[in-house]
Amino acid sequence: MPPAQPLAPAAVPAAPAPRTGSSAVPAGAAPVRVRPFRFTAAMPGLDRPAARWRDEIRRIEDLGFDSVSVSDHFTGGWAMDPLVAMTVAAEATTRLRVLGMVFCNDFRHPVLLHKALANLDVFSGGRVEIGLGAGWLRDDHDAAGLPFDPPAVRVGRLAESIEILLRLFGDRPVDFTGRHYRISGLLGLPEPVQRPHPPLLVGGGSRRVLELAGRCADIVGINPRLAPDVDPLAAVAEMSPERFARKVAWARDAATAAGRNPADLEFQSRMFDVRVVHRGVAHRASSSHARGVDPAALANSPAVLHGSVDECVDKLLALRDRYGVSYLHLGGNLDAAAPIVARLAGR
Repeated sequence: MPPAQPLAPAAVPAAPAPRTGSSAVPAGAAPVRVRPFRFTAAMPGLDRPAARWRDEIRRIEDLGFDSVSVSDHFTGGWAMDPLVAMTVAAEATTRLRVLGMVFCNDFRHPVLLHKALANLDVFSGGRVEIGLGAGWLRDDHDAAGLPFDPPAVRVGRLAESIEILLRLFGDRPVDFTGRHYRISGLLGLPEPVQRPHPPLLVGGGSRRVLELAGRCADIVGINPRLAPDVDPLAAVAEMSPERFARKVAWARDAATAAGRNPADLEFQSRMFDVRVVHRGVAHRASSSHARGVDPAALANSPAVLHGSVDECVDKLLALRDRYGVSYLHLGGNLDAAAPIVARLAGR
């Protein structure tokens, strides 16, 4: 049986409803619906006692973050399994949402990923967000003995996986025959709390991935292009205002072409270099991707946040006005992010 068309995801169930109106956008661009700000924080590492880890997760919740997020890697000293960490974080909190950002599609069959996430959505009372990507770190694949296929193959496999995942969250048995997966008469159980499914985040830096996100995701992650042929230290430079706008346009145009309303997309991004002055103290959260970057590129990049709390708040408001980005990761330093979250969360 040929694969069916992907289901059109609903708006993010647990995010605050977008308010009516449009924001200032570049000339020629379609209006962008203004969504309230949401913030995610990275989970602490497993280099501390489990009780302290849970305490730090609860602190993230107390500071007003909307979600806590975890990556998916094997190498580089990475210790956490995202599904287990998301489960423990959900159990340790009452409001905080848990986000895989992002699961590497090549590591998990979509049937198994659906089963785990559907269960977690039930047990958490509907606090799951699903991030899914094609995978970009070759070291992970090599260490696990997995083929690191060309981008077109990995993205094609991701597209099939997303279709299967979304259909399994539906009410009918799934039959699917594709290039990479075959599913026969499988009913996806249990039904999730969030209907029709937990919000799906698809992020990337390439046109191919961002167009896929525009066609099928609830949340579009705007990232630099990370690939074996790209210098990771060039990530911030690759997130210039012009390129950032182009990435947003790829996703929005693809949504329109797929018959979706691009205003229903929620856009997410990460700040790669944060320097916040709060009550006379400078707090910094800097990614390795920002090291050695030309200061002029840092000053102009939408992925950089420098200044007083007021200045940083103004920059994020302008970022949302120009690009529609409202879901933000402000780096790993909670002291740098907290005063901004206090000012903007839900606004």
